[in-house]
Amino acid sequence: MSYCSSFFRFQRRRTREVVIGDPMNGGVIVGGGYPVVRQSMITCDTLDTDACVQQTLDLVGVGCQIVRITAQTVRHAANLEHIVKRLRAGGCQVPIVADIHFKPEAAMEAVKWVEVVRVNPGNYVDSKKFAVREYTDAEYAGEINRIEAKFGPLVERCKELGRAMRIGTNHGSLSDRIMNRFGDTPLGMVESALEFARIARNLDYHNFKFSMKSSNPKVMIECYRLLVARLSELGADWNYPIHLGVTEAGDGEDGRIKSAIGIGSLLCDGLGDTIRVSLTEDSPNEIAVCNDLLAEIPALTDRDASVLELPASYDPFAYCRRVTPEVELSENMAAGGEQPIRVVVTQPTWEMVAPKIRLRDDVRPEAVYEELNILEVDPREEFSVNCNTQLMTVVDDVPLPAITAFRLLAAKLKRLGLNNPILLKDTLMVTETPLKPQIALLRSAVVIGSLLSDGIGDAIMVRNETGPGQSLRLAFNILQGVGSRSFKTDYVACPSCGRTLFNLQTVTAKIRSRTEHLKGVKIAVMGCIVNGPGEMADADFGYVGGAPGKINLYVGKTPVKFNIPEAEAVERLVDLIREHEKWRDPETDTEAAEEAAVVFA
Repeated sequence: MSYCSSFFRFQRRRTREVVIGDPMNGGVIVGGGYPVVRQSMITCDTLDTDACVQQTLDLVGVGCQIVRITAQTVRHAANLEHIVKRLRAGGCQVPIVADIHFKPEAAMEAVKWVEVVRVNPGNYVDSKKFAVREYTDAEYAGEINRIEAKFGPLVERCKELGRAMRIGTNHGSLSDRIMNRFGDTPLGMVESALEFARIARNLDYHNFKFSMKSSNPKVMIECYRLLVARLSELGADWNYPIHLGVTEAGDGEDGRIKSAIGIGSLLCDGLGDTIRVSLTEDSPNEIAVCNDLLAEIPALTDRDASVLELPASYDPFAYCRRVTPEVELSENMAAGGEQPIRVVVTQPTWEMVAPKIRLRDDVRPEAVYEELNILEVDPREEFSVNCNTQLMTVVDDVPLPAITAFRLLAAKLKRLGLNNPILLKDTLMVTETPLKPQIALLRSAVVIGSLLSDGIGDAIMVRNETGPGQSLRLAFNILQGVGSRSFKTDYVACPSCGRTLFNLQTVTAKIRSRTEHLKGVKIAVMGCIVNGPGEMADADFGYVGGAPGKINLYVGKTPVKFNIPEAEAVERLVDLIREHEKWRDPETDTEAAEEAAVVFA
């Protein structure tokens, strides 16, 4: 199977066109070689027409090209009529997407008023019960017939009205049928979407796109690659556009890093026709990140990539860290083998940050580049290595995109029968003009995150960010975002929508203020139950809206505390963390002062 034409040359995937609204009057064409479209979602109650209109206008004002609005009931779906009429009367023609979960009747109402209907195959027909059972082939076929009876009328209505559709699978909300046959896997996500696509195609409906969202960037990358490979296998006429997004990415720098890793790496592979950056922030902030990310992709791909085509050194559909021997970086510090991905800094950075390091600090340089025994090579050229235990990297100023260069280095080593550890650089072209911090963050996250998601890399060095302390912190944050190391609390937080049962931004800030000192703990903050249990399956603890003013607490994806008053819920979450012996008290100022010592001589 193949998901792209080349692992080493950028070529955008060619898809059929999906028409959304009237392209001559504010609508867009997705796919077909048209520019990637930016999308976001409003966060207010769909029954509040004034708020929905204003939030939509705010998004359009910063460049959003498609706006999504949740429609959880027929009543909410019916109010889309008033929202859309107000927008159109005011001259705003932006296409509106109705976000549908659980209720086909809400979809049938919404399709009357909006340009796009998004359905989630995991819960459009199914009521998830987390039941374990075996399906015979006949029973499974019966389930598909049941789905077709519910989904078919929506497809026919979309055809009749000229509407588009997004078949959007979420890692956190796969149906029991899919879970029991395929498991909680990328394959399960792909097959879930294809079930609905086959129904649409059987009814001669093709104006749809796919999405495969997960809060884990590596899982998200695998899912999209597998989907595109499966579509290619099914035939040339299965070339439907793709919508990219990392769901529940969180906020701040962490949310941007996770999104850049997942979305950016796939864009660099030539995949993606619409994108959404899901942040637990005001929605217009998402479009700013979309704009920056799309603007940076040419800089990360458009170089002279005239290189030898080789088989990939990794399995693009199943993450596995590249197997290497262990090598010494410095005294008492090794990389490769079973060691964590290490963080390397330049000598000037070391000199700036070393005096500020305390004994308890997890964010610290682990080696100095100029002191390493490292072999720098141009992967376009032939090279020789005497042994597997020689640490290697790509020499600066090679006219290749960094992702291409390091993939090529790993592929050439594999061809030679070698598995030397590799130090990744976020850029091969260091300039004297500093990048803006938000641009440095995106570039570094895309390059290093993409390669680590391929399983390539045993140490990393960040140079796009020129601030010594900032570059060190960014390196560790990228490792955390891609799931390679954990040095602080990790948060899975949804971006809020009209279904949300509490203020996501306020509550996430409260939870962060109480728990951000914890190490190696993952906390999910979910506004409702739509994707909650599944999407936070790898979280240690979950804080989920159960009803207005009421919170349910989870351990993993198991609910353990119900209907807790929101005013008490954060402290009850802390109590739950204590019960499971994952809590430690924050460091006091006195303790911090006592730890103020340089670790490395």
